[in-house]
Amino acid sequence: MMKRTLLVLLALLLSVKTALALDLPPPPPPQLDASAWLLLDLSSNQILDSANADNRIQPASLTKLMTAYLVFSALQQGALKLTDTVEPSVHAWQTGGSRMFINPGKPVSVDDLLHGMIVQSGNDATVALAERLGGSEAGFVVMMNKAAAQLGMNHTHFVTATGLPDPQHYTTARDLATLTAAIIREFPQYMPLFSIREYRYNNITQANRNRLLWSDPSVDGMKTGHTEEAGYCLIATAHRGERRLVSVVLGTPTDALRASESQKLLNYGFQFFDGIRLYRANQPITRIKVWRGKSAMVNAGFTHDITLSVPHGQAHQLVTRLTTHQPLLAPLTAGQTIGTLTVSLQGKVLAQYPLQALDNVPVASALGRAWDSLMLMFH
Repeated sequence: MMKRTLLVLLALLLSVKTALALDLPPPPPPQLDASAWLLLDLSSNQILDSANADNRIQPASLTKLMTAYLVFSALQQGALKLTDTVEPSVHAWQTGGSRMFINPGKPVSVDDLLHGMIVQSGNDATVALAERLGGSEAGFVVMMNKAAAQLGMNHTHFVTATGLPDPQHYTTARDLATLTAAIIREFPQYMPLFSIREYRYNNITQANRNRLLWSDPSVDGMKTGHTEEAGYCLIATAHRGERRLVSVVLGTPTDALRASESQKLLNYGFQFFDGIRLYRANQPITRIKVWRGKSAMVNAGFTHDITLSVPHGQAHQLVTRLTTHQPLLAPLTAGQTIGTLTVSLQGKVLAQYPLQALDNVPVASALGRAWDSLMLMFH
């Protein structure tokens, strides 16, 4: 009996050793019933999977993320307060599609309008906010397109603040991921708005259309959208451990599918990729020779944590390579780029990061500069 037990244990150990030695790649990403999608690891700023990410699509109510971005900017800059009131125009009140049910001329707070736009996806609330900031919806659209250009949303053009159908109103999955990442990074104080499950205004309670808020406790935003032209769309973000993922799923046939397909994408990213912190912020990783400076060497590293998403179990295969600007001449300022870190896995470049000076290095005296100049001639 003991001999048989030992044989079984030996077989188990051998099977584990074999599995570890294989370094199996992650399974292929899920194929979704959608026209386009993208999975972004916000912690490392890596795209883990995508399909048709640069195809032009109509974004429907996902457009309201840009409206929210501009409202958050105005709040942060002090140009707007949550307690400010807005008197909705007839134009806002008459806007079709999903509604918050505001009344023309009846003051409503910016806070209520934000809830109405984000939770209830109210087009009337969206236009009221747009008119408050832009003077008119058309004026606000100019602001939207300017912000899109500044964020690098190079394949986006807005025509409305709401996303109601228009052939000239378009964006891409990649651009929407860029916008979502900007909201999360720049305005974390307003993120709780996106996780509210329902909101009541004018004696009418409406539920958030993001089904994942009920089915996945790690999901805490972001926005749904639907028109006949766009299909059913969902941008979702989830936070598990130290990692945050953003999924963009566009053009699914049904409401249920936009949720289930988004869940597949998020689960794939969390289950089959590991978040690895390669270097901590402001920790020297090497010292580099400096010429014509008061110091002969400078500490080099990164001014922010360097994290990377790696297929599960393959972190030990990462290869890093540092290249530095040579010759490195003073003066140097802390944070200045002085080289590049390249990270590869199995011969494929995963990411490149600017290597930065961690110290200031002023220029040397005239004699010191002259000596280093002479030495450089023979270096």
